[in-house]
Amino acid sequence: MGDDPKTRPSLLLRIRDERDSAAWSQFVEIYAPLIYGFARKRGLQDADSADVAQDVLQGVSTAIKKFSYDPSLGSFRGWLFAVTRHKLQKKLSVSKRPGIGVGGTDAVESINNQADPTAELSATWEREYQQRLFDWAAAQIQRSVNESTWRAFALTAIEGKKAREVAKELEMTVAAVYLAKSRVTGRLKALIEQMEAT
Repeated sequence: MGDDPKTRPSLLLRIRDERDSAAWSQFVEIYAPLIYGFARKRGLQDADSADVAQDVLQGVSTAIKKFSYDPSLGSFRGWLFAVTRHKLQKKLSVSKRPGIGVGGTDAVESINNQADPTAELSATWEREYQQRLFDWAAAQIQRSVNESTWRAFALTAIEGKKAREVAKELEMTVAAVYLAKSRVTGRLKALIEQMEAT
């Protein structure tokens, strides 16, 4: 798999170095689909969602040169969410025509009783990030293990099949299925933890 996840410098530090094109490629591979998917699920068309992703990544490229991580100010992921939300709102406001508001006490009460949309969006962003990170890490691991090891993991850990059933299907021992699942799970956790530190 190349570099051991435990010894690689943070991806954020690496993308600051303009000569490290591998770091930027990895960053884009992880975050571009997240941003694009987030925009699509909020109602933007394909091209507009691609524009939002491109605008956000351009903003990261510019801002990362001056970026200094301070945990007391929040996480990078939180900052990226704020930038994405801003670009998304900007794109949505351009695409929607102003409507006619309906006032009155009932309308005000209805608005006041709604959940905080920012908190809800933030929670959605976090879920979508976790899923994207898993998908990315799984793709990395899948490329680096043999097919039977991956299938044993996927059938048990992802599809929820019993080890005995998978062993029979893949013509492996039950112990080999458990071992494959354990090894892939360990590598996934290590890779995800490394990226979570970003």
